[in-house]
Amino acid sequence: MNAKLVEEIANAVLYEGYILYPYRASALKNRQRWNFGVLYPRAFSESQRGTDAWSMQTECLAKTSEAHATIGIRIRFLQLIERTDDRQARQEGVERDISVPAVSVVDLVSRPVRQRFTFPASLETEGAVTRKSEQLSGAIDAEAEQLGESLYKIRLRVFNTVTLDSATEAAREQALLQSLVSAHAILQMDGGEFISLLDPPDELRKIAAGCKNVGTWPVLVGEADERDAMLSSPIILYDYPRIAPESAGPLFDGTEIDEILTLRIMTLTDEEKREMDQGDERGRQILQRTESMPPEQLMKMHGALRGLRRGDRETP
Repeated sequence: MNAKLVEEIANAVLYEGYILYPYRASALKNRQRWNFGVLYPRAFSESQRGTDAWSMQTECLAKTSEAHATIGIRIRFLQLIERTDDRQARQEGVERDISVPAVSVVDLVSRPVRQRFTFPASLETEGAVTRKSEQLSGAIDAEAEQLGESLYKIRLRVFNTVTLDSATEAAREQALLQSLVSAHAILQMDGGEFISLLDPPDELRKIAAGCKNVGTWPVLVGEADERDAMLSSPIILYDYPRIAPESAGPLFDGTEIDEILTLRIMTLTDEEKREMDQGDERGRQILQRTESMPPEQLMKMHGALRGLRRGDRETP
């Protein structure tokens, strides 16, 4: 597995929609969060009649002829914290990463795995800045079903197990502070391979179509010829997604073109840039990167052709 490549894609998923242009807290679009893959506390989810999820499910196919083939699982998400200083109060994201130790695929059939996790509440003060987090807890269930001599269906479920009192059940902002935000999973196999659910072999199409994924979209990740890693994403991706090499860094908005966003940032007023600089740390990094960008880097964003070979052209 190309760990660096997988991590780049997973981080893009983790921060998709985290903060949007013009990257200022006062902007209307940044007064509420647009993150995908939010797992709310169950009480809040049920108070919204299930429109906001409290769990997610991934089902994918794996092939192995080795008795000791194993699968390792990582669950990644953001935990939102309240950050208050002498200017403003806002929510910031802290990365959380839960690893389930590698387990035999054969063992998963007869002995499903459940792993619980908890992050306790905290209060930190540094000068005029206070950061407060609520307790957050969840559970991970993993199991396998043997479908053939060397074919297995892997099922992974992630739950938010936070208990809310009645006073907070209907408060979305409070519920977000005890939610798993941008939750996704990375599965890695040793001694076998995953099967693409987007383009499975003909003999496995019907079985692949029977995989039930709730709130997730499993795709192969890594180099194009690798099948030992799968990303279960809350946003729709294709197999082997890539970060464009022309990109100078994350802008948290995969539906926009880097060049357009960069040019827009350059046209912000001094007051707008000041607010951006004094806001979220990741917004500040975008501003610093944009203002120090050399002209040749900006020109690289203007466009690129890929996938064409010498002599290729359309027939009139």
